[in-house]
Amino acid sequence: MGTDTVRTEASDDAAGRRREQRGWYFYDWACSVYSTSVLTVFLGPYLTSVAEEAADPAGYVHPLGVPVRAGSFFAYSVSLSVIAAVLVMPLVGAAADRTGRKKPFLGAAAYTGAAATTGMFFLSGDRYLLGGVLLVVANAAQSVAMMLYNSYLPQIAPPEERDAVSSRGWAFGYAAGSLVLVVNLVLYLAHGSFGVAESTAVRICLASAGLWWGGFTLIPLLRLRDRTPAAASAGAVSAPGLRQVVATFRDMRRHPLTLAFLLAYLVYNDGIQTVISQASVYGSEELGLGQSTLIGAVLLVQVLAVVGALTMGRLSRIYGAKRTILGSLAAWTLTLAVGYFLPAGAPVGFFLLAAAIGLVLGGSQALSRSLYSHLVPPGKEAEYFSAYEVSDRGTSWLGPLLFGITYQVTGSYRDAIISLVIFFVVGFLLLARVPVRRAIADAGNPVPERI
Repeated sequence: MGTDTVRTEASDDAAGRRREQRGWYFYDWACSVYSTSVLTVFLGPYLTSVAEEAADPAGYVHPLGVPVRAGSFFAYSVSLSVIAAVLVMPLVGAAADRTGRKKPFLGAAAYTGAAATTGMFFLSGDRYLLGGVLLVVANAAQSVAMMLYNSYLPQIAPPEERDAVSSRGWAFGYAAGSLVLVVNLVLYLAHGSFGVAESTAVRICLASAGLWWGGFTLIPLLRLRDRTPAAASAGAVSAPGLRQVVATFRDMRRHPLTLAFLLAYLVYNDGIQTVISQASVYGSEELGLGQSTLIGAVLLVQVLAVVGALTMGRLSRIYGAKRTILGSLAAWTLTLAVGYFLPAGAPVGFFLLAAAIGLVLGGSQALSRSLYSHLVPPGKEAEYFSAYEVSDRGTSWLGPLLFGITYQVTGSYRDAIISLVIFFVVGFLLLARVPVRRAIADAGNPVPERI
């Protein structure tokens, strides 16, 4: 075979890989609006108001005959969706690896979630139970789809490209979230000018996220391709539910350094997720800031997370992914320390805090994903990324629990927010102890020049 032929084939492979990568980015573009507009901004308050409309005089609703405070219904629905996702993800991941057909599973999960989100347009009056069911379906489907989406990373990007590719994916997601959130906020804040009621504006915002999710999912489904499963995966048999969860983690015991990274990730990521979910509570209750300020801060986080993800992706080329993540964890710790001393009634300080969160948020998550992708044994991408998502979702109650207990004991949201530093300090120490180059080699993957 001539040199020109080899060069042509290499060029074709590179072009095909770039095409897949661009398609892969667009799934983050498609689904991130659900996380931003639906979960973060609109659904929680709206579903709670619907549940309150259906509540009895004592303030309870009765799904399946179980008395539940209307104000707790949204939180319980989210918790139920996490349980459903934890049971389904390892099962789907193992099946996707065994068959090599990730794309049909990705499409089924994405369109299930998109349809459930679009159906939220019909959430009106006292239909709180409909809202709870749609939330459980959409949230669980999104988790399954993200697990499959993440598992493509080691297949579409060689080791030296993964930090940059993962960072661009996060940047696409945050950019889409920002764009749609701006449009949603214009409709919501000026709903009277458009001739619609406030509740109708919210339902349109919810449904539009589902339509966006479903529409742009077509791009990755057209560009990503399935691959022949590795021999180890082709002979595997999926076990039902919890048995598959146990089987996956039992298999991971053969790769203790991968488990060591996963432990570090679940600790510091729990801190990240808690800061995101509790920052608005801190801003409203401790700093006395209004709803418009809080929504503006959410939008600022989304915009700057794009910049942060791309910047940290570039830094990883110089310092390596592990060192860059460690630097981001130090930045998270400093951000919380500054937040502790913010004066009440000072929106400028809160916006600066939001800017700091945005700059480290996208990059720390993107590089964690790409670093983990090096630690996954070939042929077990979807199964191992299901463990990654389970670790993310399954422990996401620890941070809020610490936050709540600290507030209950001290009566201070400042003490509650600073208590979260423990997650970043412990996560930093655990990650610093992981010999990532040896972990990559032990997983059977080529070790990048800089990691």
